[in-house]
Amino acid sequence: MSDIRVETADRVLTITLDRPAKKNAITDAMYGAIVTALTQAAEDPSIGAVLLRGEGADFCAGNDISMFADAASGTKDILDSNTGPFLNAISTFPKPLVAAVTGRAIGIGVTMLLHCDLVYVAEDAEMRTPFIDLGLVPEAASALTIPARIGHVRAFALFALGEKLGGGEAATLGIANRALPADQVGPAAETAARALAAKPLSALIATKRLMRDAEAIAAALDADQKAFVAQLKTPEAAAAFAAFAARKGPPA
Repeated sequence: MSDIRVETADRVLTITLDRPAKKNAITDAMYGAIVTALTQAAEDPSIGAVLLRGEGADFCAGNDISMFADAASGTKDILDSNTGPFLNAISTFPKPLVAAVTGRAIGIGVTMLLHCDLVYVAEDAEMRTPFIDLGLVPEAASALTIPARIGHVRAFALFALGEKLGGGEAATLGIANRALPADQVGPAAETAARALAAKPLSALIATKRLMRDAEAIAAALDADQKAFVAQLKTPEAAAAFAAFAARKGPPA
């Protein structure tokens, strides 16, 4: 069971993170399912846009911590997981990507938004990027994309101090298009995705390609991966994962 739901209507493919009991924390199988869905959507001429959303109250509580813990302990190699293919798929996806964000967005739940073209967020949403608290470094090219979007000092506070970012502030800073009451986020994102899917697809693809520095993002992803793998092997990361496991208990 991948805990990913994929549906298509009105030329929009909707990918739903469907693990609400775990606040939609993403497992390796879920990453793989998202890669498959994005790959098929990119190649399918009947799909004009993709909508990302989370089931339940939260968008995404980040990477399932057990993946990092297994990598840090040497049980599994993170390079053999679906995280790399996921980051490549979402960062190079040629068609419009729209996100609907409610509740918590943590770690990859935030950094994936920087690869989306439209983002609608709940006013009471809570975004955090606590990589350093886990002894890690930012991923998904976010050390490049977030400072470029909101400035170095604000981005450093998010990464280094683990500051929370509310939905309204995310919209003000340019991480999201609009902050709305939580019950209006899904409908607004769906309306936007349908509007995009009705437009000339080749023009949308060409425009998105012109707006993105593909080489810089690819280089940042490569640098991220090397630094992330190195940090997973540090005593700080091992201690952080042990402390997390002690607080939360074994992962489901």
